Amino acid sequence: MAHYHKPDQQTLLALKDIANRLRINSIKATTAAGSGHPTSCCSAAEIMSVLFFHTMKYKALDPRHPCNDRFVLSKGHAAPILYAVWAEAGFLKESDLLNLRKLDSILEGHPVPRQEFVDVATGSLGQGLGAACGMAYTGKYFDKASYRVYCLLGDGELSEGSVWEAMAFASHYKLDNLVAIFDINRLGQSDPTPLQHQMDKYKKRCEAFGWNAIVVEDGHSLEKLCKAFSEAQQQPTVIIAKTFKGKGISGAEDKLSWHGKPLPKEMADSITKDLEKQIHNTNKKLCPLAPEEDAPAVNIKNIKMPSPSNYKLGEKVATRKAYGIALKKLGHANNRVIAMDGDTKNSTFSEMFKNEHPNRFVECYIAEQNMVSIAVGCATRDRTVAFASTFAAFFTRAYDQIRMAAISESNINLVGSHCGVSIGEDGPSQMALEDLAIFRAIPTATVFYPSDGVSTEKAVELAANTKGICFIRTSRPDNAIIYKNSEEFQIGHAKVVKQNKNDQVTVIGAGVTLHEANAAAEQLATENIFIRVIDPFTIKPLDADKIIESAKATKGRIITVEDHYYEGGLGEAVLSAVAKESGITVHLMAVSGVPRSGKPAELLKMFQIDKEAIVNKVKKVISITENTI
Repeated sequence: MAHYHKPDQQTLLALKDIANRLRINSIKATTAAGSGHPTSCCSAAEIMSVLFFHTMKYKALDPRHPCNDRFVLSKGHAAPILYAVWAEAGFLKESDLLNLRKLDSILEGHPVPRQEFVDVATGSLGQGLGAACGMAYTGKYFDKASYRVYCLLGDGELSEGSVWEAMAFASHYKLDNLVAIFDINRLGQSDPTPLQHQMDKYKKRCEAFGWNAIVVEDGHSLEKLCKAFSEAQQQPTVIIAKTFKGKGISGAEDKLSWHGKPLPKEMADSITKDLEKQIHNTNKKLCPLAPEEDAPAVNIKNIKMPSPSNYKLGEKVATRKAYGIALKKLGHANNRVIAMDGDTKNSTFSEMFKNEHPNRFVECYIAEQNMVSIAVGCATRDRTVAFASTFAAFFTRAYDQIRMAAISESNINLVGSHCGVSIGEDGPSQMALEDLAIFRAIPTATVFYPSDGVSTEKAVELAANTKGICFIRTSRPDNAIIYKNSEEFQIGHAKVVKQNKNDQVTVIGAGVTLHEANAAAEQLATENIFIRVIDPFTIKPLDADKIIESAKATKGRIITVEDHYYEGGLGEAVLSAVAKESGITVHLMAVSGVPRSGKPAELLKMFQIDKEAIVNKVKKVISITENTI
């Protein structure tokens, strides 16, 4: 290309020296650790050298500067070479590399954001490109800045469908600031990769997905890599580099059975001596280019609704619709609130946000794994407050992305509608009945389960200001507004919805079952039986103190009722909360098996989580307890 200027010989020699030093340090680090993936590092040595010391623009001593080019190591097991790069750049001490994988070192076995030069955790393969797409989308459409995003993938992970979801996304949105690099070293963990070195097939696949594909037949040629990166200006570009696993390691290069194995010390010493002899010790010092300072300042702290909620007591509104209303309002509070959806926006009501703020809505289509990765990428470096919505059931297929988002210390908000059997006729494939369990198991998760429009709006506002993964569970049916617009809500604080000095049982419900519990309380009151009804608001953290206090006030009797499977839901959360308390008995009411199509009322009745079932359960619990006494 006309604008390409071949690097001078001194530059090429300096890049070659850097590549060999990266190999040496990767080998030394993994041998010292007694574990790791030196052969996976060595295939990428020239790629990393050219990327970090000839192509990318960044401040080496300020890795998270908002104007820096971004880099994602999707093949996270090659972490030692990433650490070696940052030692070469001067951010880490070379001696730090020998502490790889030690408990008191930040240099873990795979990249994590504890390291300032890492934006997203990788290691579960096939996810890096999706996060890179989110970063590139943010750079192009939200920041409108010059920084570019580079993502290095291994050929083994190209069997993951999530990679191709990301490829389709990048092409559709013309992410010309995104460059993917395929390290085609031919060998996977236990076998050769499906295509091995069939570079033409890789090229055709990438072009079929709308990418500009550049094949580098010698992925260890510094000059050819420099040229390829200079040509990576079209939207978006993939550099397909033919490399050899274990390049430079005599006895292991291009051989199976060396994946994830450090070199024995004697072998490592011999190889590093050979590599050191190849270093030219040129006087030319290569430093990263400075970035353009054009990324805007962003403040996403303390985002508040511009006005109070506006509902009338008794008015019937589905919480999924209340979510759409709340998100639309929140978008007026801060122009960094963004929303995305998986082609369900007319059901989740995120289309309300799109209609009000079209330039901040990202349609991710039916690719839920990639949608979560896009959200993670968009939220890096605190550039946006991201809300992603779909049917709650479909987040199960993105569970790996969700757990990796937690490892990434990501602040994203996931909203799942159509939970439970109360969605009715659509049937079990659309019913989220395990979502509370999966999100409760995520260590950084806050799990909201609002029961009316007012509490939904408060949940959205709180989620926008809460670190970690926030999950908001919304329901399909229209239910009555039970809270005043002025009601205050806090994470981990339950609400006592009905209370009487003569309460005999504490009943805890959420979403549709809270309304069933309220109806049951009214019916029981006509028979002079009183129950205390509690809305937990958040299932995680759960308000254990209020639940225990209420249980003690109702003779130790608790009933939980939920539109969820027994396993891992509200009932088990309550059981865990009261486990150390004596004199408290918890009775669970939940969905007992795979449902079927039917009207919501029929299904609630079928699985005995409706008003009548609660009435009967309360009477039975009172009867059993009194007969025991």
